[in-house]
Amino acid sequence: MKKIDIILFCLLLAPCILMGQGLRREFLLEKNWRFSKGDFEQAANAAFDDSKWQQVAVPHDWAIYGPFDRSHDLQQVAVTQNGEKVATVKTGRTGGLPYVGIGWYRSTFDVPELKDGKKQVVLKFDGAMSEARVYVNGQEACFWPFGYNTFHCDVTNLLHTDGMDNQLAVRLENKPQSSRWYPGAGLYRNVHVIVTEEMHVPVWGTYVTTPFVSDSSASVRIETNLENADGKAIRILTDILDSDGKVVAHKENQQKLNYGNPFVQNFEIRNPSLWSPESPSLYRAVSKIYVDDKLVDQYQTRFGVRDIKFIADKGFFLNGKLRKFQGVCNHHDLGPLGAAINISALRYQLELLMDMGCDAIRTAHNMPAPELVELCDELGLMMMIEPFDEWNIAKCKNGYHRFFDEWAERDMVNMIHHFRNNPSVVMWSIGNEVPTQCRPDGYKVASFLQEICHREDPTRPVTCGMDQVSCVLENGFASMLDIPGFNYRVHRYEEAYNKLPQNLVLGTETSSTVSSRGVYKFPVEKRGDATYSDHQSSSYDMEHCSWSNLPDDDFALAEDHHWTMGQFVWTGFDYLGEPSPYDTDAWPNHSSMFGIIDLASIPKDRYYLYRSLWNKKESTLHMLPHWTWPDRVGEKTPVFVYTNYPRAELFLNGKSQGIQEKSNQSVQHRYRLMWMDVLYEPGELKVIAYDTAGNIAEEKIIRTAGKPYKLELETNHGTIPADGKSLAYVRVKVVDKEGNICPDEGSLVHFDVKGAGSYRAAANGDPTCLDMFHLPQMHLFSGQLTAIVQSSEQPGYILLEAKSKGLKSAKITVKSEGL
Repeated sequence: MKKIDIILFCLLLAPCILMGQGLRREFLLEKNWRFSKGDFEQAANAAFDDSKWQQVAVPHDWAIYGPFDRSHDLQQVAVTQNGEKVATVKTGRTGGLPYVGIGWYRSTFDVPELKDGKKQVVLKFDGAMSEARVYVNGQEACFWPFGYNTFHCDVTNLLHTDGMDNQLAVRLENKPQSSRWYPGAGLYRNVHVIVTEEMHVPVWGTYVTTPFVSDSSASVRIETNLENADGKAIRILTDILDSDGKVVAHKENQQKLNYGNPFVQNFEIRNPSLWSPESPSLYRAVSKIYVDDKLVDQYQTRFGVRDIKFIADKGFFLNGKLRKFQGVCNHHDLGPLGAAINISALRYQLELLMDMGCDAIRTAHNMPAPELVELCDELGLMMMIEPFDEWNIAKCKNGYHRFFDEWAERDMVNMIHHFRNNPSVVMWSIGNEVPTQCRPDGYKVASFLQEICHREDPTRPVTCGMDQVSCVLENGFASMLDIPGFNYRVHRYEEAYNKLPQNLVLGTETSSTVSSRGVYKFPVEKRGDATYSDHQSSSYDMEHCSWSNLPDDDFALAEDHHWTMGQFVWTGFDYLGEPSPYDTDAWPNHSSMFGIIDLASIPKDRYYLYRSLWNKKESTLHMLPHWTWPDRVGEKTPVFVYTNYPRAELFLNGKSQGIQEKSNQSVQHRYRLMWMDVLYEPGELKVIAYDTAGNIAEEKIIRTAGKPYKLELETNHGTIPADGKSLAYVRVKVVDKEGNICPDEGSLVHFDVKGAGSYRAAANGDPTCLDMFHLPQMHLFSGQLTAIVQSSEQPGYILLEAKSKGLKSAKITVKSEGL
């Protein structure tokens, strides 16, 4: 990892807080937690004996350690959003992992500052799955039911008078049938302790807007909220710093605060660096708060300067430039790591998506971890943040509808206050495929939620992922949203555009193409809900679910109609749970196949189809399928090429199979080069791509693999921080003596890690594989898998060795570097 990455990592630990002069202190409660599944009547009490409980570090996901089992959270339901009318047994719907149940966490923390005078102490939980009851020194501090939201509670009056040895206990409960995917379990996001003076800037206490933005000047308005400041004369000195730390604006203002009104300051930044995916420039507002010339708090807010507009008949404009979203939807799990948040894992995912040309993320269908939003700020990915998968009408028996009436506004306010200063966030979504959309009064609920967004953040528009097009066009639901967002039903976009007053359409969820990496089915044909005896889907990218379509349809719509605003593909990564089309009594399937990238973070063929259109900076030339088919000699074996070049010529063992050129013959021919009648014979398959002038631009070769010979290891993470958290993703491949990947190899690989790190997990991307992620062994899938190692807190070298019976072993070294 580069030094700048290490610096950014450190900033992520406290992105909104400037700690100095002992006025404000924030720290994480990470180590020395005790955990146990089950309920314990006295576990909230300080005297409770937890010595036999498991010692864990937080973030922690108790369920990812398995085992996988068909019996976990069996659901007999009809998935109404998929058009099902009859209830059937759903296996693997929530990943086949034991997330259901009650779990307790216990730890202690010290606040020695309490001895020196009056302080205020807040506990902040970035997410706790779920129905969290927080106890401090035996007394309940707060309850928050929604497992995805960040919440906080003032615990000052519950602490010991000397501030020392405070007992923290958290009870969590996940009910059966509470989710449609794997939600994770436990304290899966960070826990913070925030210590301030009695008068202070509270959690999410600033709100930064940019009322005017141009290339030459930008106005910046900062509202600073203060607690315990009523009736006091406040002076705030604020510096705005650019990404190099240079002060670009400064203000010192004084005013008396009454009735909880915010303290407002206005600034001008000349020649601002505007935030965009191409140039994600960030600023920091550093504020010092004085009362009677005494410094009582310091607070830092990171923000960006950018202008967003959504113009009827035209589309989305960022900083005055028209662009269409090249986005993906992502669930929150990190594959083999489960739901436990990890910054380096998030960064790896985002960098893979960015190489594909992705420029936007939709959080599906929940509030994201703050680390994800901070990384999107830094890397330049726009965001649609979405809180809910259901409102007041159930999708799941024990879903969020149980809490909606009492908690929806509080959850929305927390979400908006948390992320309204992040420049990456360009719109809010209020829900996904909610059954409420088809009720005659459903628009009232949508209006209620949209108005919360408008009240708390009038700078961003509001959308909703709607899948019942007829309902929402007829009952007024779609017409009252700022931005009408449709999930699939691409064939009805034009109808919606003509009927709705916004004169814009956004693809909030598109494609749902399904594929298994490295698996190819014959004959090659476009099919909906195709199923096979091996429970896989074809990587020819011609199969989709009954409610959806292929990527080419969305590409064409975005190109052909100026009023379409682009798309958010379902999904960027495979995720645990929802194994469509194998979700009905089809165990052992337990992970999705929608992903452009598989559960092992290995790109599927489809990745290069998107890359060929979306990545405008680099060329793409990708050929499929593999060319090792001993049982298909003489049979038609279609060859597809995904490329940004307009034409290419295919050669099999030196003999031309002809030139194919992109055309309007069909949407597939428009974006793919396809040779449908190639007769398989072993040997060399080569494609030569030609540019628009007819010159040879690039070539690619695939060869028939011989007998598996050895393992190979490779990583992009040659150096990682020695912080006890950072990860190195290592690709494991089986190759023959000439270095060709053996695409059918599924051997069991054993791992051993020595040195300044440890083995963390492995995954192979096979949605039917029941190997446990955390054990130091994993079967290959289509000749590949991914192993993950984690640094210790001591600098040095991490040595990973991979072995498999009958294959030559392999080793790789990762440097763990001190901060």
